[in-house]
Formats: sequence, structure tokens, C-alpha cells
Amino acid sequence: MLSRLVAVNTLTKNKIKIITKECIYLEKEIIMCGIIGYVTKEKTKTVIPILLDGLKKLEYRGYDSAGVAFLNENKVDIIKESGPIVNLEKSLNKEIESNIGIGHTRWATHGKATKENSHPHRCGKMTIVHNGIIENYLQLKDFLQKENYSFISDTDTEVAAALIDYLYEESGNVLDALNDFIKKAKGAYAIAIICDDFHDRLFVIKKASPLIIGVNENENFIASDVPAILDKTNKYIILEDKDYAEIYADKINVYRDKKKIKYKINDFKGDKLLIDKQGYEHFMLKEIHEQPDIIKNLIDRYLKKEFILPDITKYQKIIVVGCGSAYHAGLIGKYLIEKNLNIEVSCEIASEFRYKKLFLDKDSLVIAISQSGETADTLAAVKISKACKAHTLGIVNVKESSIAREVDDVIYTEAGTEIAVATTKAYSAQVLMFILLSLEKNVSKIKKLKSLPLLMQKLINQVDDYKRIASYIQEKEHLFFIGRLIDYAVAMEGSLKLKEISYIHSEAYASGELKHGTISLIEKGTPVVALVSDKSIAEKTLSNIKEVKARDANVVLIVSEESNLISDCYDYKIVLPSILEEAYPLLMIIPLQLISYEVAKLRKCSIDKPKNLAKSVTVE
Repeated sequence: MLSRLVAVNTLTKNKIKIITKECIYLEKEIIMCGIIGYVTKEKTKTVIPILLDGLKKLEYRGYDSAGVAFLNENKVDIIKESGPIVNLEKSLNKEIESNIGIGHTRWATHGKATKENSHPHRCGKMTIVHNGIIENYLQLKDFLQKENYSFISDTDTEVAAALIDYLYEESGNVLDALNDFIKKAKGAYAIAIICDDFHDRLFVIKKASPLIIGVNENENFIASDVPAILDKTNKYIILEDKDYAEIYADKINVYRDKKKIKYKINDFKGDKLLIDKQGYEHFMLKEIHEQPDIIKNLIDRYLKKEFILPDITKYQKIIVVGCGSAYHAGLIGKYLIEKNLNIEVSCEIASEFRYKKLFLDKDSLVIAISQSGETADTLAAVKISKACKAHTLGIVNVKESSIAREVDDVIYTEAGTEIAVATTKAYSAQVLMFILLSLEKNVSKIKKLKSLPLLMQKLINQVDDYKRIASYIQEKEHLFFIGRLIDYAVAMEGSLKLKEISYIHSEAYASGELKHGTISLIEKGTPVVALVSDKSIAEKTLSNIKEVKARDANVVLIVSEESNLISDCYDYKIVLPSILEEAYPLLMIIPLQLISYEVAKLRKCSIDKPKNLAKSVTVE
């Protein structure tokens, strides 16, 4: 369990202490915003196009303002604008010669999305960009104001810049200042810095927010993740928590607690085309179309024994933790494991799991699901579980991510880089892993999954059906999804997809719960998406469909061939081809993804970068 701590910071000058009330320290993280940095030996280089290109590749993370800082004739220029990157681009002279620069896309947390609150921020000799949250920034700000620092923004980032400057003035050494900053700043942060006194290097600090260093000959990069630099280099260093570094054009020094440490240079093995749209109108559409190949590859590799899944049958209890779509995948996993392996499974929202009373021991397995492998609530759940002696298993997409390194065992979903904020292919790969885990003792059933990719592709190709349904839904502002058992879990994910990208209010309900209040919201023309894949409860769901039809709802029925009901209780129908029962969630999600996509397109929404959302976010 997380222990209770008294947060105490002792700043060197005047030995002033900053003390907060007794509290539980929350390990928070924001995996939104984006950082890019570049340093080269070429004094005549124009870094601005490189910074802009990197920021554009980080747009999928979510942002509402952008800015850059770069060396211009021995002084640091800062240019920033609210709104999309195009606003920043119009304010920049791309011909300025400069050998060093940093850039940032901000998603507002502390202070509104204004130009003043945009990054970079400058205090004294330090110009910085920052992802994350400095939790004790108000106490730090109060102290720094007494030391004659003034602030023009509402951000915690400007406070971070001032603190680094203060510590540098105290010590006279940037690296010592960064080490001291880590001890005094509470929270999560990835920070890139230009110091006025050093025009040949960048500095970085990393704690609980992703940051990598891209490595190339006579030039090096900083980025929030690999896609931002992949067209420049496929070699990168992963920084660990509490690492800080100085990055020259031709060398990199990484430190932890005042000691220089060894680091590994990784090679990105993926295809950089994965981060291009390849002719698709949106990344989300491209990623939906990639699902059959991803599923085929994973099934083929499993059957060839190129990867082996852990035996989960030796545990008396299994707890699945995740956030958002990962949680929905976990609900499907719960149903499948209980049905096929006869093991009790609970599924928990990671942010709730962290604070509830836990009943874990060495006979418990905690399965943590995360696309990024960096989701802070899920990572914290893993750490708590290990402290309780439970075994931990991660299902993640990103290799060498924090969760992948923390868990006892890891399964990689191999879905490739997912750019659209609303997950599709990563979610489907997670679901497949649960199908395989639940069927591992039944190879004959797994072999029946080989037809799954082709059937998924057939459903993807039914574009006209989805467009017809979308044209009906687009003007609605409220919508309901209903289903029973595993269909209810899929309904929750379908509802989330529609909300995320079309901004239509939708809710998912277990069908049997309709009569316990929800049915009072059904009126003439209300859209209800009904999911029926399990023939054993098809008649029960049909009775619920009849209830909403009796109140003049318009029903979109998505039904398996086995459960296809002879009934006129629908307005639109999609029939799922016959497949192994466990695989229906992967067929059923295809129409739901594409209906959501087509609705959002008709409503002219920002499909890949929905408002107020980022790719992976955890904020208390």
C-alpha cells in the first residue's frame, strides 16, 4: 500500500522549509503534450523546420498551444502561440540559422490555453519545456517569490524554470541544480532545458513522464516518444526515473544521483510507415484497417510458438486492472477466463484499485493492461500489487515501457504505433491476448481463430452499411448501447468510441437494467444500439429490444448469425459471420468503430485528435 508521507522540501538558501499537510503521495502522470529538442554541430543549420516537424508528429498526443525556443545570434528566442501548430508556424522564420532548440505542444492543466501559459517558459538563465505536473508548485512559487522571482503565467512549468535557475545560481553547476531539482519538485515531469551559459548542449530531467534521447551522427534529439524523430534516426536512449542528462551534438552524458551511468542505445525495429497515413483520410481509419493483419500475425506467431503465454491457471484469484478501453478489454478477459478456465476474476478501474482495500497474496495474479505501458494509475496498481506479494502480468504494446519493466511477466500485443487518440487496433490486440490466455489449454479452438482476420476484413468492407447508420445517428445528441454478458463489455467500448470522437452523449447498459430506470429516457427516435452474439441469452435481449421499440426507439441491431432473431424489432441490422464464440468481441467491435468514425466524419469532428483528449492521460 502507499505509505503516508509528510512532504518536506529544504531549499538551501536561508534553509527555508516547505511543509504540506500529511497526505498520500500520488504518483501522477500526463502522457499528453509533446517535447522535441535538437542539437547539432552545424552552426548554419536551420533548426526551426526540424522542431516544427517533430511537433507535428506529436500532435496525436493532444494539445491546445505550441511553442519553440532556439539560439539566435547567442541569445535564446521564444516564439509561442495558442491553438494549432499552424498558428505557430506562421509566426516563425524558418531560415534563421541555429544549432540548438526545443519545442513543445501543451495541453492545458495549470492555467488556460493562452499564449502566456504556452511553453517554453523562461526564468533567469533557464528556458524550459515540460510535460507533467509539479504537485508542490504553489509552495515552491511562494518561496521563489520571496527570493525575488516574478511570474507572468499561471503554470507550474514557469515555477519549475525558476527553481532550476535558483538552484543553478546557488550551486554554479547545472547538473547539480538538476539533481537538487529532482529532490525538491514533487510529481511527474519530463523537462528539456536550454541554459544561457551553454550554447553547445541541451539538458533534460525525467521522472514518471516518458522522455527519450534520439542518437545520430553529429546531431542528437530529445522527444516524448520515438515517432517524433523516426525520420531522422531509429536509435534512441530510454531515460529512467530520476535520470538527468546533458546532450551535445556528438556525445551524451546521463546521470542519476550525481553519478554518471551507463545507458543502452536501442534500435527501433518497426516500420516508420506505421506513423504515416498511407493514403487514408485519418489515422483512426488506417488503424481500423490494420486490425486484420495484426490479429493474423499474432495468431500465426502463437501457433508457431514464437511466443509463449504464461500459465494463469495456477492462481486462485485473478484481478485485471486498466483504464478506459484497456479496462473494457479486461472486462472481456474476465468473462472469457471465468468461462473457460473456471477461475474467479475481478476487473478494476486502475485509479480506483489504488485506493481500495486489497485482498492480495502470493496466490493472486494481477493483470495490468496498457497500450502505452506508461499509464500512471495502472503502473501504481502494479507496484501496490507487488508490495502485497501478488504476481503481476502486463499486457502492453510498447516494449521496454515502465509497466513492461515493472511486471513479473509481460505479453506484448505487437499492434505497432497507434497515432489516433481513440484506440482501435491496440484494443483489439489486447482482447485477442485474453482470448488466447483463456483458450491456451484448447489448441483445437485456437486453430479455429485462423478465419478471424478474413471475417474482420469482410466487416470492414461493409462501408455503405455504416454510412447509412451514421447518417441517421449524426443529428442525435443522446444514444444508448445495450447488451448482456460479454456483449455488455463490448457495448461499453462502443459507447466510449462514439463519445470520444463524435461528442455525442452515449451510455452503455446491461440490457436487463433497462427497466430499472434507464427506460424512462427512451422516447421517439432515441437511437439504441443492441448487441447480441450469445445465442443462449438472445431471447432475453430480444425482450429488451421490444421494450425500447414499444417506446418508439430506433434500434441498430448487431447480431451473430447463430443469434439472428426472426423479428422486425430493428431499424438497421448488421449480421456478424459465424466464428468461434470467444472471438465475437473482435467481430462486433468493427461495426462499432466504423459507425463512430463515420458519425464523427459527418459531424466534421477532429477524429484523430478529439477535443480535450490526449492519447494516454492520467490526472487525479
